[in-house]
Amino acid sequence: MGVFFFLPLVLPLTVLPIARLAGAHLHPRSVTRLLAVVGGVLAVCSTLCLVMLVVVGTAQIPGNPLPDGWSDPDVRAAVPYAEFSGTLATAALAVVVVGCARVLAQHIRIRRQARRALGELSAVPELAVLPDAIPYAYALPGAPGRIVVSTGMLACLDPDERRVLVAHERAHLTGRHHRFLLTTQVAASLNPFLRPLRAAVAFSTERWADEEAAQVVGDRRLTARAVGKAALGSHSGHPTGVPGFATTGPVPRRIAALLDPAPPTRRWPPAGTPAGLAALVAAAGTTASALSALNAAVALLLVLREATPL
Repeated sequence: MGVFFFLPLVLPLTVLPIARLAGAHLHPRSVTRLLAVVGGVLAVCSTLCLVMLVVVGTAQIPGNPLPDGWSDPDVRAAVPYAEFSGTLATAALAVVVVGCARVLAQHIRIRRQARRALGELSAVPELAVLPDAIPYAYALPGAPGRIVVSTGMLACLDPDERRVLVAHERAHLTGRHHRFLLTTQVAASLNPFLRPLRAAVAFSTERWADEEAAQVVGDRRLTARAVGKAALGSHSGHPTGVPGFATTGPVPRRIAALLDPAPPTRRWPPAGTPAGLAALVAAAGTTASALSALNAAVALLLVLREATPL
């Protein structure tokens, strides 16, 4: 297998240029889906490689519950620098497992806190208005999903701008944006090289919701004005990790994008464009990582099978 065994661990380094190219030239919906899929696949592949390194690198430790045949020199020879890389992989795997657990626990805690904040307003079908002078608005996923907005936020906007707000948060719910956000958060906890995805997907989901809102109200300038006014009066009053109307992502970039023409809606851009290049690089890198991890896993399983007595 050679050094290609480590390929899935370093391929996530390609994420940053991919995110920048895709964010500049693709529709936010396509950016979100592309980066979430790429991040999820790369994170799974790199974690699989860590697991295999741990298995091979620790098989020779006395008292290890693994079969004795797994410490055979032929098995260790299948992985470059088995003992050294196995020791590092053990520590790294422990760190990423703890980090992943913390992300999931935080996600669950935030949703529970937001649900409790609704209190007696839980009977409202979709829109919940909280009597709070602090301006905030966010989409709370669930069954059913809810749009939570404070009276302070409503006071910042006129009736037309409130339509933008509701359309924006409804887009978060219908697009299941929380799933994309959670996927990239977990991916970043599994491989530090994937951390640029968190900010990129947080911004692209907001842009996606902005574009949906602009389409619903039929006025891009009105949508830009609503985002700007809400940002000027808002504070970080919504739960961390929940998509907010004007508190997630660089607001000036969102406003500037809304003042430009609507982005193209095609699913896959032409190969000769920067967007097409980003999509092709993302697809190639993800495929290479998946094939490399699969090849290493199959090869290692065959070696372990030969080394394990019946």
